[in-house]
Amino acid sequence: MQTNFTPAQLADPHMEASEKILRTCVHCGFCTATCPTYLLLGDELDSPRGRIYLIKDMFEGGKAATAQVVRHIDRCLSCLSCMTTCPSGVHYMHLVDHARAHIEQTHKRPLHDRLMREVLARVLPYRNRFRLAMLGAHFGKPFRALLARLPRVGNRLSAMLELAPAQVPNRSAGDRAGTFPAEGSPRARVAMLKGCAQSVLAPQYNEAAIRLLNRHGVEVVQADEGCCGALVHHMGREDQAKALARRAIDIWSAELDRGLEAIIVTASGCGTTIKDYGFMFRDEPAYAEKAKRVSAAAKDIVEYTLSLGLKAPVRDSDLVVAYHSACSMQHGQQIRTEPKTLLKQAGFTVKDVPEGHICCGSAGTYNLLQPEIAGRLRARKVANIERIRPDVIATGNIGCITQIGKGTDIPIVHTAELLDWATGGPPPAVLAARGLDQDRRPTLAAAE
Repeated sequence: MQTNFTPAQLADPHMEASEKILRTCVHCGFCTATCPTYLLLGDELDSPRGRIYLIKDMFEGGKAATAQVVRHIDRCLSCLSCMTTCPSGVHYMHLVDHARAHIEQTHKRPLHDRLMREVLARVLPYRNRFRLAMLGAHFGKPFRALLARLPRVGNRLSAMLELAPAQVPNRSAGDRAGTFPAEGSPRARVAMLKGCAQSVLAPQYNEAAIRLLNRHGVEVVQADEGCCGALVHHMGREDQAKALARRAIDIWSAELDRGLEAIIVTASGCGTTIKDYGFMFRDEPAYAEKAKRVSAAAKDIVEYTLSLGLKAPVRDSDLVVAYHSACSMQHGQQIRTEPKTLLKQAGFTVKDVPEGHICCGSAGTYNLLQPEIAGRLRARKVANIERIRPDVIATGNIGCITQIGKGTDIPIVHTAELLDWATGGPPPAVLAARGLDQDRRPTLAAAE
């Protein structure tokens, strides 16, 4: 794509990076075939190619974001399916992230939108605040139908209450900061992201991952680094995102200095952002090298477990598992076969989900800010999962688990929970509650 930026504009390193991305695009339109919003809405401006045109016009002209640009950028899930499809290697993620930051700097949203985004940014990344918010949502659920009728904000408030759990898990001993020793002779030492929302909603995911790693001879350090910055980064709030990321980088850098092999992440949305720290901090001398080092050390739990070599399963299972590959896993981190390989090694029958490349509609805060589109994507995803008639759904991202779980009665668990159970850990609670933890139980054969 031909561009016409001035030398003064290109003196800005952010604009320089975006200009290079724009020049990579050749208008081929391959991205439209795999874009969820174009698939649903059929509007060229709701495709990656259309959004690229809008961003190019905005950046080249040195313009403030218009309501039209904001509408179509806001509808983007950042699922990054377009990056997997693109034959030219357009790094759409960096371009749309820059556009979102520009929107925050140059566009004044309507009051109700500003307030909603401010609440999300001030609550979600902070565990104690988020826990209090979930307790409040518990008492607000009976009023969901009433709140849904409020003008402008009703749909979003209703979506928040729908996605909130019926009961917030208690704080657990395994969710504490500290060191979890390896079983037997230690073969490695890693840190694990404790994070924000997941540690409140589902602390059992990290607990399962820690047991799994300990069982494989890996010592796990769980520090209190807090939110990685991903949630607010994709809302365009760069200052807040970088402040959160700097804290994590400082804490992990100290651990790396003490002999750390990897930084393990159990939420793939967080993993995509952490692996991008090197780019995010490339022009900050105080953090550029540290950020690059942290990015290089970051590994998803399945990525790292496969490198260890999974222990033989200690129990037989005839469970049919539908593996849902989160967008941040398959498109953001290019991790596609590893989770399925591990699940098969653990003794499960693994089925691919039709249209597995299409987003479920979670996408960080997307299902809270764009609930109608997110709901349509969830219905499509659930219908495809139910077509293969699995016993259980497995995935590696808390957002997907929450989103899909609200649309189906099929139990959904974290991949690490199944791997932990197969190699000697306790069964996932959701499976035990349904009697699916029994060895060699009769089951309905999955559809091919």
